[in-house]
Amino acid sequence: MKQLLLVFFGGGIGSILRFVISKNFNNYFQHFFLGTFLVNIIGCILIGIILGFSLKSDYLTQNQTLLLSTGFCGGFTTFSTFAFEKHALLKAGELMHFSFYTIASIVVGVFAIAIGLWLAKML
Repeated sequence: MKQLLLVFFGGGIGSILRFVISKNFNNYFQHFFLGTFLVNIIGCILIGIILGFSLKSDYLTQNQTLLLSTGFCGGFTTFSTFAFEKHALLKAGELMHFSFYTIASIVVGVFAIAIGLWLAKML
């Protein structure tokens, strides 16, 4: 039960923060959802750091890792919104923007995970 509450609490905080960032940044560019992109990339860096610390040592407890990675990062990042936005771009015939957004999100996301793991290793 404690683990469920940790995921619930972390996810709630992550979801609220995602909402605030998306609301303030998604309309910045016409065909690029900057808010969604930012939360997903920041989430990748954070989960890289969190899981890097978790694997590196006993710096984080199992419950702290659960709260931060599954809870916060799970609530903060969003694949469903990302997929919906890509669908909207396709429906609008914006193939170039669809391609750029998709490729940039995947490439930068994987790179961000690597940065997070590297940061955890260095600290």
